[in-house]
Amino acid sequence: MAAEPKEPSRTIVDQQRALLDRFPFSDTQDFDDADHGFLGTLPAGQIKDSDGRPVWDLGSYDFLTGDAPDSVNPSLWRQSRLAAKHGLYEVVEGIYQVRGFDLSNTTFVEGEEGVVVIDPLLTRETAAAALALYREHRGNRPVTAMVYTHAHADHFGGVKGMITQEEADAGRVPVIAPEAFMEHAISENVYAGTAMSRRSAYMYGAALARGPRGQVGAGLGQTVSTGEITLIPPTREITTTGQEEVVDGVRMVFQMAPDTEAPAEMLIYFPDHKALCTAEDATHTFHNLLTLRGAVVRDPHGWSGYLTEAIDLFGGKAETVFASHHWPVRGAGRVIEFLTVQRDLYGYVHDQTLRLLNKGLTGPEIAEELKLPPVLEKAWSTHGYYGSLSHNVKAVYQRYMGWFDGNPVNLWQHPPRERAVRYLEAFGGADAALALARTSYDAGDYRWTAELLGHVVFARPDHAAARELLADTYEQLGYGAENGTWRNWYLAGASELRDGRFGTPTQTASRDIVSHLSPRMLFDALAVQIDGPRAWNERLSIDVRLTDTGDHYRLRLVNGVLTHTGAEQHDTADATVTLPRASLRVLVGGALDADTLKAAGIHITGDTTVLPRLAAVLDPGDDDFAIVTP
Repeated sequence: MAAEPKEPSRTIVDQQRALLDRFPFSDTQDFDDADHGFLGTLPAGQIKDSDGRPVWDLGSYDFLTGDAPDSVNPSLWRQSRLAAKHGLYEVVEGIYQVRGFDLSNTTFVEGEEGVVVIDPLLTRETAAAALALYREHRGNRPVTAMVYTHAHADHFGGVKGMITQEEADAGRVPVIAPEAFMEHAISENVYAGTAMSRRSAYMYGAALARGPRGQVGAGLGQTVSTGEITLIPPTREITTTGQEEVVDGVRMVFQMAPDTEAPAEMLIYFPDHKALCTAEDATHTFHNLLTLRGAVVRDPHGWSGYLTEAIDLFGGKAETVFASHHWPVRGAGRVIEFLTVQRDLYGYVHDQTLRLLNKGLTGPEIAEELKLPPVLEKAWSTHGYYGSLSHNVKAVYQRYMGWFDGNPVNLWQHPPRERAVRYLEAFGGADAALALARTSYDAGDYRWTAELLGHVVFARPDHAAARELLADTYEQLGYGAENGTWRNWYLAGASELRDGRFGTPTQTASRDIVSHLSPRMLFDALAVQIDGPRAWNERLSIDVRLTDTGDHYRLRLVNGVLTHTGAEQHDTADATVTLPRASLRVLVGGALDADTLKAAGIHITGDTTVLPRLAAVLDPGDDDFAIVTP
């Protein structure tokens, strides 16, 4: 049975109430914008998969009414009330959005015969429910095109809930995406997918209880659905700004925005509707420059520049701006104002972080010192509900300077557990450190309390009193956080200290995504599973021949490194593996026993010990690895 959450402390209560005087809570424009055009929602409380398992609960945020309780930052409470609104909404005549059915929105643009879909949510089940809701209100229109604005799973993963692979293959439904979409979708969701998915469980809080002392949202949306992530590769790439496509009578003008919120991303202007889709580059939050789940650091300077370009291209023309998260902004003047504020937010943080790092300040120091200008701070859309000023500043520092802050004391530190053991020796033992932590907890210095207790728990993970107080500390930090992902992270840490690990609710490296990897991507995915030390003395070579495509590759395992090449080889491999392309994923899965290979149509000639030897040095990721304990 899960432990009961604690009351917010006086320190947190005072902080929450002070915020009510600091920010313009009387400004209700966002609520008017979010409610505009509402047509209806699903009466059923849950969206379920084919086995009857709930993957999304529409009613789980019904508690988000009225004023914020003391256990939730009032600014985050306001954002969560807005993001939790769910149903079908008219953006402008001919453009509709389903919001609140997943972390992201899906958009339907009506054409002459059917409907063009922009971003089909994260999972098959929520996408199917969104399409059904649209059709209930707008008629049984076929999907005539699928558009992915960028390469994050919550913008393509639900595609098979709306169209089939066969429709795309036959050309009946073009699948449109920015250049290099597949490369980045795979690299982010497969190569480091296990670690990112596990950390995403902390970031989005999908496994946490929902309520005023639990998960209240993630800032960008409420959380992630837990259904099946699917993928249909693009059949048409967008490569240049200004490129125009017309599908089913729907005119779309594209603006490329690579290396902004995603490595492959694009904005879309609909001239016949005077509406601009900003994908995820202008939303009602300060977005992540380095997401807490892990990713490549994003470029805020380029991001700001692309928003300037969007204003130049579409400012004065666009009368509505909408995104794949949150709610639209209407009115040509308000569109320009919204884009300008977002543009200046990313530009300011980039420029000021560089100004201060060039004066010798480190990332954490800049994060404490840097403040937004009053005009930017006053705008609700700049608040750090998903990204934060603190961790985005550190991301800018990391982008330019890397992990090392220049102080030699930080050049070769002991790893966390070894450092924790030494700290405890210096403190005089775990109980002495715990006493210091209790003093700082009572004083409301939760950051220092967490640092002290983190050492105790890493040195003595079985110390029950330290675990309990650290969980209480994380809980208070979560209660006070304006950032939804920070709150989730702290509460997830508290939950795992009290009740044990909860694993990974949503795996981005799904079977369907893996099935679309190119052979080279599959070999790379296999290479990152090699246990280097176990493979130091192993030497083997394998020719892989694909029966349906005629392609061939040479794999070599030497010095603990698995490499591949498609070039013609002039020596004989230890073994030759002949198989259809679709069976390559079996090799990556590591199940290389004879029965599995036979069932997959995989034939081996030469040294039949090669595949078992390869399997013996594979070390797949752990989707339940420890985070708050060693």
